[in-house]
Amino acid sequence: MTIDRKKHWETVYETKNPDQVSWTQQTPKTSLKFIKSFGIKKTASIIDIGGGDSKLVDNLLAEGFTNITVLDISAQALEKAKKRLGEKANQVHWIVCDITEFEPNTTFDVWHDRAAFHFLTTDTQIKKYIKTARASVSGFLTIGTFSENGPEKCSGLKIKQYNEEELALKFKDGFDKIKCVTEDHLTPFNTTQNFLFCSFKARGY
Repeated sequence: MTIDRKKHWETVYETKNPDQVSWTQQTPKTSLKFIKSFGIKKTASIIDIGGGDSKLVDNLLAEGFTNITVLDISAQALEKAKKRLGEKANQVHWIVCDITEFEPNTTFDVWHDRAAFHFLTTDTQIKKYIKTARASVSGFLTIGTFSENGPEKCSGLKIKQYNEEELALKFKDGFDKIKCVTEDHLTPFNTTQNFLFCSFKARGY
């Protein structure tokens, strides 16, 4: 059975508040730490893949970053983020798109993804994602996925778990691994999900 992914996520964001979904974080500390570690300028172009209504964008704006794009398959998710940000939402580029259909016309200094990549479970989806990243990342890439000790499903959908070697292997064509860390994410339901975060540098950068 093929799931209509857009419909699935529109429903999730239409019917649930942040405290009702497992991925909610008040402060995305690990993501921010990785982005800061790249030593980029405040004018660097940053894209948050599958950003939804994540608060990463709030934190990046507060840090003084001025060129931020948030992409998500769900228009509902982005509307929630815009509403939360108010006037500040005008400082952000918002893109409603399935990442496997994304065709950027620009390059990004930082490509950030926490918990979008692991929803791609077919070779076709994964290859399309990597091809797009390779063509549009001119600096750094940071990916957060469920680790081998993490859940096998999220939001009712199957996901693909990764260990450090597997994730590095996926991106070896075009990217050099910088570092990987694992962390336990405490959900709003007081359950724990183990994440793997890896950072990469575009080869030749």
